[in-house]
Amino acid sequence: MTGCFPHYASLPTRRVVGLMSGTSADGIDAALCEISGSGRNARVRLLHAETVPYPPEIRAEVLALSTPGDVCLSRLCRLDSILGQLFADAALKAIAAAGLQPDAIHLIASHGQTLCHLPEPGGPGEWRVRATLQIAEPAVIARRTGILTVANFRAADLAAGGQGAPLVPYADWVLFTDPRRDRAVQNIGGIANVTYLPAGATLAEVRAFDTGPGNMLIDGAVRRFTAGAESCDRGGARAAAGRVDPGLLAWLMSHPFLSQPPPRSTGREAYGEEFLSQVLARAASRGLGEAEILATLTAYTATSIADAYRRWLPRLPEEMILGGGGVHNATLLRMIADELPTVRLRTHAEFGVPDDAKEALAFALLGNEALLGVPANVPGATGGQPAILGQVAFP
Repeated sequence: MTGCFPHYASLPTRRVVGLMSGTSADGIDAALCEISGSGRNARVRLLHAETVPYPPEIRAEVLALSTPGDVCLSRLCRLDSILGQLFADAALKAIAAAGLQPDAIHLIASHGQTLCHLPEPGGPGEWRVRATLQIAEPAVIARRTGILTVANFRAADLAAGGQGAPLVPYADWVLFTDPRRDRAVQNIGGIANVTYLPAGATLAEVRAFDTGPGNMLIDGAVRRFTAGAESCDRGGARAAAGRVDPGLLAWLMSHPFLSQPPPRSTGREAYGEEFLSQVLARAASRGLGEAEILATLTAYTATSIADAYRRWLPRLPEEMILGGGGVHNATLLRMIADELPTVRLRTHAEFGVPDDAKEALAFALLGNEALLGVPANVPGATGGQPAILGQVAFP
């Protein structure tokens, strides 16, 4: 298939940089890959992975503009251009670290930074639309690097009737489908999401959805408890020092998102600072200390994952392949194992995909499919009709 870029399609191997920053807004993940083929026959080799933290003032601005409420448009416009520069620089850093020059790269595929994701229809008056907003201006990336850039992947799925998320399941299908074993690929970023891959799955058989919060509430609580000095519960040590409060956990598990059937997606709008304030107020009314709160929030992520599997998957998988920042939280992994004792836990790293690079690698693959004219949303994940994802910016 040649798509709209026959020269790109004619290349036996394409070098693509995938760029991603998740809802935790820690920084930019860059994955430089060599890709051949397309669809289930695609082969991806990771050449280099790089994580570039946001400068503190930029991370603070991302989080501030991601908080529900009125937004200053001039700040939003400037941040879009600033992130374009930072994403470009992250790509160039990954290229240089791999010992290559920019002219050896065929494509940059940038997810950008999500500021707002509204998967449920709404709007003024009689208008009912779904909407999403990712920033990091692709024209800036293309111009600053001199490399063709594909971005704004979620918009096409929304236009095709989907929720615009999750999009990574296409890559999960390519990378992790097993001919004999049912697998669940569980990402634990700011938000947690699962891709269910029945043994030998076709794309039509793939199911995926957000299970609920991942690290977002845990990280937010740590930031508040330390006045911003720390941004995560390293290794789950703080949570390990506390006990889970059953009453608070039961209240958390009553969140309406968890009873919503797939396809479904969520974000900071449901589990951001406003909800965290409600959690902390309820915890204070129960006399809970910091360790107990973190233990309960960690249990919330583990329990909501297990609950989603039992409610919405056809059957429990034989294996769960874990990725995202949550894999570094030993307390969280222990709680997941306790909740799903029959499921074997594995990590992306066991399959040659660094845990922190998986989503950036996934968008490199989605960018490859865009230039080949291949629909790469998963209808069983987003609810949308098949769509070619992404918009192109020329250098």
